Amino acid sequence: MGFNSYTYQKANEILADRRLNAEKTADQRREIIFSRVPRLKELDKEISSANIQIARIVVRGGDVVAEMTKLKDRNLTLQKEFAELLTANGYSENVLEPRYCCKKCSDRGQYEENGKTLMCSCMKNLLISVACEELNKTAPLSLSTFETFNVDYYNKDKDERTGISPYYVMSKVYDYCLKYAKEFNEHSGSILMKGNTGLGKTHLSLAIANEVLNKGYGVIYVSAPVLLQRLEKNYFSNDKSDDIEQLVTDCDLLIIDDLGTEFKTPFSSSQLYNVCNSRILKNKPFIISTNLSPEEMKDDYSERFVSRIFGGAQTLDFLGEDIRILKK
Repeated sequence: MGFNSYTYQKANEILADRRLNAEKTADQRREIIFSRVPRLKELDKEISSANIQIARIVVRGGDVVAEMTKLKDRNLTLQKEFAELLTANGYSENVLEPRYCCKKCSDRGQYEENGKTLMCSCMKNLLISVACEELNKTAPLSLSTFETFNVDYYNKDKDERTGISPYYVMSKVYDYCLKYAKEFNEHSGSILMKGNTGLGKTHLSLAIANEVLNKGYGVIYVSAPVLLQRLEKNYFSNDKSDDIEQLVTDCDLLIIDDLGTEFKTPFSSSQLYNVCNSRILKNKPFIISTNLSPEEMKDDYSERFVSRIFGGAQTLDFLGEDIRILKK
């Protein structure tokens, strides 16, 4: 997957901060423990001195086997006393070690395996998170929350045919979205929000995005027109440093708003299908909002696309009158 230089720089800065904080905290912890158990500080100095002497002997060369053996034995004795003294005072043997966020790479972003330098999964996740954040800068993520969604705007009169009111339906929709956001994980189900303009689809999808982002997941919120523009630009460009197709496939949650408002071409339909299908195959959730009916979606896209979307997502029908007009 390709990322631009800014994304790598930002991810490396975050890892450097994590590493620095872990080591700084370890130093502070060391000072506190040494102040409580002074003998530990003395032993630490003796161990460091023995290590320096061993290094000098190696550099000096010659027949120094006996001297080296004596120093190593002395060093092992000091280390044993140090470990026993820690345990005797209620500390674990590794209490003085930095507690890195990632144990595999010690917050370096890479590790060695079989003579090869490999990118750590923590670095990959961080790159995706930073790239998602950049992509979301133009999204109105801070404008809509669950707290600002008011179901009282929906009509409480029951429909004569169904016996159900828009208020009842939207209360259930709200509860479902709130529960979804609160319990979200990487393998949560997908959602298809459909209904007329102004019924709260964008509001609730933004509310979900905010909640999931606050849980630490990588979320991309993008309108269908913007997504298709980025996908088209990426597809026909030689520069793959910002691989939007891979990014929207790999992020923890993809939210596509206003499906059906984009300029439709065979290419756009194909790209949308590929993105959604890839996420379904990877068991990664998406949320799609649209004003289109199933029949209109079949006309604008394809029966295969509609079948895949409806088959892979929970459908939420939004009912009522345009609440944006009612709020005025």
